[in-house]
Amino acid sequence: MRTNAPHISGRWHRIGTAAAAGAALLVTGLSTAAHADPAPHKVSARTLAAAVAKAHVRYESACGTTPKKGYAACDALRVTSGTTAYLEKQAALKGVAPRTIRPDAASATPTGYGPSDLRSAYGLTSASSSGGSGQTIAIVDAYDDPNAEADLATYRSYYGLSACTTANGCFKKVSQTGSTTSLPAADSGWAGEISLDLDMVSAIAPNAHILLVEAKSSSMANLGTAVNEAVKLGARFVSNSYGGSESSSDTSYDSSYFNHPGVAITVSAGDEAYGAEYPAASRYVTAVGGTRLSTSSTSRGWTESVWKTSSTEGTGSGCSAYDAKPSWQTDTGCSKRMIADVSAVADPATGVSVYDTYGADGTGWNTYGGTSASAPIIAAVYALAGTPGSSDYPAQYPYRHTSALNDVTTGNNGSCSTGYFCTAATGYDGPTGWGTPAGVSAFTG
Repeated sequence: MRTNAPHISGRWHRIGTAAAAGAALLVTGLSTAAHADPAPHKVSARTLAAAVAKAHVRYESACGTTPKKGYAACDALRVTSGTTAYLEKQAALKGVAPRTIRPDAASATPTGYGPSDLRSAYGLTSASSSGGSGQTIAIVDAYDDPNAEADLATYRSYYGLSACTTANGCFKKVSQTGSTTSLPAADSGWAGEISLDLDMVSAIAPNAHILLVEAKSSSMANLGTAVNEAVKLGARFVSNSYGGSESSSDTSYDSSYFNHPGVAITVSAGDEAYGAEYPAASRYVTAVGGTRLSTSSTSRGWTESVWKTSSTEGTGSGCSAYDAKPSWQTDTGCSKRMIADVSAVADPATGVSVYDTYGADGTGWNTYGGTSASAPIIAAVYALAGTPGSSDYPAQYPYRHTSALNDVTTGNNGSCSTGYFCTAATGYDGPTGWGTPAGVSAFTG
């Protein structure tokens, strides 16, 4: 079960030497964005290995310490120094030593994966041509980010995405009561989380409308009220990048806040390695685990493994102590709800680019990881796949289309008595669920 080990708060965390690459890798990317990745290029194994051997990053939690009972913390991890996979790739392409991220300072340019990387990795290049047009994706977070719209504009402009503003009707920010003027108090930590969520939705579904619903605090009651407001305002896709310890109150939270047929609700599985947390444990949501995403010489051009940095840092997974097992989940080792269902990139060492300017951590371009990245990615993939059936719980869709996912078969997020609870395997496993998107087919009704 999930323990109350502290979230990372103001402490440096070093990721050890990245997995060495034994073969040349093929770098892929789209060329349509204003700032797309370099054209496909063969990189020698020796050049890559030299860069990867030096790879490490340090990072910190955006939202501080473990929350008290009845509250949640965001699952965003901000890279503060080191060399990310993206920088290693760029250095290998240029045949130079990889530059590093300076402590407590953002870069003038992105240092993590951008939209073209993510669409390439998850087979969404053609699906993203529609970009989620006609859909509304809601982001639920705590507190206010005063710079949310302006920062989103910078991210989208840099990557050549269409403008998404209040003025053109694409973006809307409200409180948990639906007010556009009476907003919660601002918080720099949650502002980083908000920027991460908005940018990942934009990267995957650039033509979707975005509804940001800000809860007045990080209590489950207020965050849950914000989820209800998002659905009330018409969102059929709701991303939640937060969690806390399980409790006996979870089943009442389920019925009060997360039981919304016809709505795809995604929730981060957590960042504290093996152990279940809520609301990922809700039987009504899609629990999203995290992977390490790296370029490779395979036909896909990418490879993934379970994200684990240490015994207390990595994607969450596990068997719920309280929530009932949904009918579509058929693994036999856990009699209750098993986490996760699917997964996407979350390792800070293979993190994503985010633009954030609010507060002490808001210095411009940053690289973020954590399952706070994977949850909005999956919410946006659902939006690309189309509107869920009105009586459906979309968490069941991947279980119907398991062959349409990238099966993650290597890595673990800790030690457990039942192997698949914490260790990747062929087919279903706890840390990565049935796998990562390979197009949108697994997310359709």
